[in-house]
Amino acid sequence: MSDEYYQDKEKGIRIELPETEVAPDQAIAKRFGAFGPFLEKLFASGIEARGVERVPEDQRETRNTWNNLLMWWSVNTVLTTIPIGVLGQFVFTLTFPHAVATILCFGFLGAIATAFVATLGPQTGLRTMIITRYSSGYIGCTMYSILNILTQLGFATTAVILGGQTLASVSSSHAVPLVAGIVIIGVCSLIPCFIGYNMVHIYERYAWMVTFFIMCCLYGLGGKAGFDTSAQQSVEDTGRALSADILSFGSIVFGSFTGWAPVAADYNVRLPADTSALRVFILTMFGLYIPICFTSILGAALVTITDPEYVVAFGTDGSTGDLIAQVLSPWGGGGKFLLVLLAFSCIANNIPNTYSTALSIQALGRPLAVVPRFIWVIFSFIIYTVAGVAGREHFSVILSNFLSILSYWTAFFVVIIAEEHFIFRRPAGKLGGYNLANWDKPSKLPPGFAGILAGCFGVVGAVVGMAQVWYTGPISEKAGATYGADLGFELAAAFAGMTYPPLRWIEIKLTGR
Repeated sequence: MSDEYYQDKEKGIRIELPETEVAPDQAIAKRFGAFGPFLEKLFASGIEARGVERVPEDQRETRNTWNNLLMWWSVNTVLTTIPIGVLGQFVFTLTFPHAVATILCFGFLGAIATAFVATLGPQTGLRTMIITRYSSGYIGCTMYSILNILTQLGFATTAVILGGQTLASVSSSHAVPLVAGIVIIGVCSLIPCFIGYNMVHIYERYAWMVTFFIMCCLYGLGGKAGFDTSAQQSVEDTGRALSADILSFGSIVFGSFTGWAPVAADYNVRLPADTSALRVFILTMFGLYIPICFTSILGAALVTITDPEYVVAFGTDGSTGDLIAQVLSPWGGGGKFLLVLLAFSCIANNIPNTYSTALSIQALGRPLAVVPRFIWVIFSFIIYTVAGVAGREHFSVILSNFLSILSYWTAFFVVIIAEEHFIFRRPAGKLGGYNLANWDKPSKLPPGFAGILAGCFGVVGAVVGMAQVWYTGPISEKAGATYGADLGFELAAAFAGMTYPPLRWIEIKLTGR
């Protein structure tokens, strides 16, 4: 074990440092024998070799903490964020004021949760899924990695579908086939992820500029067409049914924020270990909160337009792409050009899905970790592109069901990591810090039964509190009206939060780790 350690200046957390590590490009090239020279040339050309391996302090070459703001701003100021606000009225029949209030309140909770996870990247130099090994052990990390793979592939599928839909709606006479549009968005997302970490940040540092301008144009054109903030008044529920609608929509909003929590530390692991955790937290929080709220509220506003042409464009299936095309139609060719750019904004959103899916596959275990990262990037691209083509006609159903279920596991995931960090890894805690030399040594990591059992209790909380078309939990049924009130993420967090500390205390008492 190394005798060196890094002391977090803000929290005083003692973090032991591992010994000097072999550069990943050399290790991979040596591992693949005859293919070694080819891989060496590939890595020398700029392709990132490092996968889930920890980034040592002496290999962290950037101090640009503003990437924490700009990256998430680009990722979320995109076409795929607009439908979140649309669901508030299209699925839950909320009026515009109630939809906005729900987005702002539940979004704030989700932004705080995700921003906390982001602070652990510079402190540890570890990817998010690997950090879970310090609370849930090697097996728990594998379980979370599976959930995260499904989550990021789900996000990626919705991104390529919406991007493809929008490209297909640009022209009625020379329309791009929907399948071709999906493939185009997928391929464009693949390229920066194949290259790696630095290219991801270069792209995301500037992508927001164009899309933010387009969002402002949509606000203006939508306002000119006529926002009617009371359009849903006649169909909005009242009493317990209204409360249930707000809670259920809030679960979707929360999930749209915390869906990034399992990857939040992946994109700042190359910042110095002494980077201010508070600075990372604030920049990440605002990089999430402002653009997601700004863009999803735009979606909620566009649905209030009652002009018959706009209503027909939106249709009974809730085609956000066709609605946006109608909003931009007064500008003719210029509007179509903006629509194309907006369709390609899905790339910025899909990049972290693709990049982090590959890392999560490597985090499943050593046999998969030895396969170069870029191979898993290509594999991820194939999976979500095929899924997008298969589910291209059911976007709204996929989005509403996926995001609400997503919020359940990310809620207890964040709670368990936070309790481990603030209770057991604090200076006066049972463990007093992170021994980073042990990140890939199962015998020196926690056994994981505390984290796994607490996660199971979180699942129980989600089951009794969830409200879906196909199942309504008993507590949800009593809290809501006809369709129940979705309390899944709240109860998942509460059940896991109450059970993890005593279980972890017992685990440490018995094993010392």
